[in-house]
Amino acid sequence: MIFLLHSIGYWNISLFDRLEQIAYDFRVNLTVTNEGDPQILIIDIDEDSLREIGQYPWPREYVADLLYLLFAEYGVSALGFDIVFAEPDRRGASEALQNIVDRRPELAETITPLIAEVNGDRQLGELLAQTPAVLGFYLDREPEEKTPSVGQLPKPLVINSPLPPSLLPIPKAARFSGNQPVLQDNALSAGFFDNPLIDQDGVFRRVPMIQEYNGEYYQSLSLAVVRSVLGMPPVDFIMSGDESNPILEALNVGGFRIPVDNQSGVLVPYYGGRGTFEYISVIDVFRKTVPKEKLEGAIVLIGASAPGLLDLRTTPIQSVYPGVEVHANLIAGILHQSFKEQPTYTVGGEIIVLILLGLLLTLALPRMNPLPILIGSSLIFISIWYGNLFLWVEHKWVFPLATPILLSALIIAYQLAYGYLIESRGKRHLTRLFGQYIPPELVDEMNENPGSISLEGESREMTVLFSDVRGFTTIPEGLNPEELTRLMNAFLTPMTGVIHEYRGTIDKYMGDAIMAFWGAPLRDPLHAKHGVEAGLRMIEIMKELGPEFKKRGWPELKVGVGLNTGSMNVGNMGSEFRMAYTVLGDAVNLGSRLEGLTKQYGVDLMVSESTALAADDYLYRELDLVKVKGKHEPVAIFEPIALKGTISDATIHSLDRYHLALKHFRNQDWGYAERLLTELLSEEKRMIYDIYLDRINLYREHSPGKDWDGVFTHTSK
Repeated sequence: MIFLLHSIGYWNISLFDRLEQIAYDFRVNLTVTNEGDPQILIIDIDEDSLREIGQYPWPREYVADLLYLLFAEYGVSALGFDIVFAEPDRRGASEALQNIVDRRPELAETITPLIAEVNGDRQLGELLAQTPAVLGFYLDREPEEKTPSVGQLPKPLVINSPLPPSLLPIPKAARFSGNQPVLQDNALSAGFFDNPLIDQDGVFRRVPMIQEYNGEYYQSLSLAVVRSVLGMPPVDFIMSGDESNPILEALNVGGFRIPVDNQSGVLVPYYGGRGTFEYISVIDVFRKTVPKEKLEGAIVLIGASAPGLLDLRTTPIQSVYPGVEVHANLIAGILHQSFKEQPTYTVGGEIIVLILLGLLLTLALPRMNPLPILIGSSLIFISIWYGNLFLWVEHKWVFPLATPILLSALIIAYQLAYGYLIESRGKRHLTRLFGQYIPPELVDEMNENPGSISLEGESREMTVLFSDVRGFTTIPEGLNPEELTRLMNAFLTPMTGVIHEYRGTIDKYMGDAIMAFWGAPLRDPLHAKHGVEAGLRMIEIMKELGPEFKKRGWPELKVGVGLNTGSMNVGNMGSEFRMAYTVLGDAVNLGSRLEGLTKQYGVDLMVSESTALAADDYLYRELDLVKVKGKHEPVAIFEPIALKGTISDATIHSLDRYHLALKHFRNQDWGYAERLLTELLSEEKRMIYDIYLDRINLYREHSPGKDWDGVFTHTSK
């Protein structure tokens, strides 16, 4: 229950989360290819560039020159800035000219026109207007009052969605750091590069594709770059559920599917460690030493790996990883559809696995010795690992790994300790608990293999028996309490002996009634046969007891016995004050109903069709097809006659004629059925013949209709 409550999110256990993160990181590192896409490159602001060009940030005309070289000289297809230009340019030629004007005002008339022409922001903006470059910006959770927003945001994203995106818990920003208006207005688009979905341990495992600010939605840098490559297609939300429970499953961008969670978070598809995607130094681009074929048609990201610029992240691959390469992995993941995903039905799958593991281990381990437990446990751990890895590699499904392994380990450890400490006490407990229900020889068998016995509730195919003394309510009136007690003991003792003789378990005594079952606590593949044998023997015993009871002045007792075979719940049930090993279920209830029907059909023993089929060594008389109280489906009921091969030919001939009459009766051939039943009644008085003759007379007057299925409905128990 602890694991299930954690899985459904009702009770979050941080230890489980941490172990799952470790398991996730391990699988990432185990399966990375360390091969990036050669068409996705990083133009790196590295230490060599800083030494050569100077302190960062550089003058905007330098950035404009870099942009010109990449598009005009090298022919890149798309470019994204992992940089935000939030402040006006103050380090270029315009600043130097402005300083001259400040010192020599008399030159203002001559120099001021030049300032506008050499303005770095203006130069970069003009170049952005001619290229499909994508800018970066930053969204923050801090309130505006604390840190005001700067710069300008791009145009918000237009989203095609079957349900309003506002219903989803998409991350909301409180402020932004955008680009200078002259740059943003001229750029194709822009994308954010912050990550509000960092895990508690500070590791970049998930990144949002979309964030909300002031009721509008904005795209990530990686998504913006991909859209620029694809010609700016719209973003479609793939959703399920309704407004009360909206589920965001994926984004569709130009035919490319991006699996996301409800926060628009996507698992970063890391291709390898730092440097998996090729880095090209900015200074090498300025020097034009990079081969043109390397950059031609490529998607490039401009970012910083220099430690002093602090754009380094902790990832499952490495603890020091350039943030710009995270975007490169995301772009490659979109274009190559290499994302791992954790769809909403993962929770359901985890719950099923935990339940199956719990049931399997809890039911199987108590039946095993320590060595088989260790071998079986190893196989379970191997199966969990390879099954999980199969889903990871073949289906890109991130299925929980830590919780199934931890649950299995805890159950196995508990079972080993329990088996070591409790085994001897358990044997004594079995003897004490079941000694009153089953014969001593079965108790000995259970003690030889206590691992095969479970007191916990389980469902089994079993046979249940109910017997009841007919007309018992009037018997106590003529007997004093002592005589009544002796009568009941004289009756119940041989009945119990018969049930024990045929390996049955006494469930309970209910006054004059007995409830017993076969198939538990020890499994019995012949439970139906043993039940029928016991029922027939109980009828014989009652006939044998008649003269003795009469001699003592007691009334002669007659019993009705009902048997049914089916799936039943068996186990130790009750309350904290009293427990009983018993059976429950529809199959049990039907057994009780059959016992109640015996007097209505004039038979001592009645069984269901399932019992007759399971104990097919016996010959049966089919009594009826009925609907009993509390059941909607019809049930065929039978009277056991005797073992096949022990019955006279005359009896078999009589049974054949009766079954033929029953067939014609159900075909509504009243005349033929009546003749056969009349002949049988003249040979032997049986209530069942009179029952069908009465029904024929009734149905002649009140036809059951053409669609009649031959079923008779009993409205009482």
